[in-house]
Amino acid sequence: MAIRVETKDCTALDDTELAEMADLCAEGPAKYEVGLLSKQAEAWVLVTFAREGSKLRGFAFTTLERIGGTPCVLVGCASIQRNSRRDAVLKAMLTDQFRRAVLAFPDEDVLVGTRFLDAGGFEAYRTLEDIVPRPGHRATGEERAWGRRLAKRFNIEVAAYDDRTFVAKGDGVYPLVMDHESLKPEGFDPEVVRFFKAVISSTGDSLIAFGWAMAEDLAKLS
Repeated sequence: MAIRVETKDCTALDDTELAEMADLCAEGPAKYEVGLLSKQAEAWVLVTFAREGSKLRGFAFTTLERIGGTPCVLVGCASIQRNSRRDAVLKAMLTDQFRRAVLAFPDEDVLVGTRFLDAGGFEAYRTLEDIVPRPGHRATGEERAWGRRLAKRFNIEVAAYDDRTFVAKGDGVYPLVMDHESLKPEGFDPEVVRFFKAVISSTGDSLIAFGWAMAEDLAKLS
């Protein structure tokens, strides 16, 4: 059965959809509840749903905005059901977000940023360029500044964020991240896995990562 993706304004979310999202989260580690999800609907502009038939398989709160003039796709929090098609669900949701990006920011490279708990999240960045952090790369001053900008956008306290490791220390609550579990964790780059050695999910830590969707690649989706 085909995966159907729908994106709508968060203001159009109803209680039934919020309950659907909470039920999906209850199956995984995130356990985001209706009250928290309702607050995310107030904090972000768009929400994307991925369904297989009538079943919700994944969702993401996102926004398209400019930070310092740079076009960005930001994912506030997302959760994908742990089933055999979760990679396809992730790809379908991201493709929809990238289509919207090219409409909002034609002929521009777009920064894509979110927070991860483990290396599995990096599967969302397969098509991006100049991902930070990445193996064998020492972040430049500007890249570290981008990490700080994103930390601020994700409402992370300055003292809780390390702009060298890109790790945000938590407050004991499960963080608002792109919650995705890989089907093939054995294929992870050990260097990417090492980025997460300092990330302790039980205390609410997360890693901020970003990359660039290039204008020529986005144009193919328009």
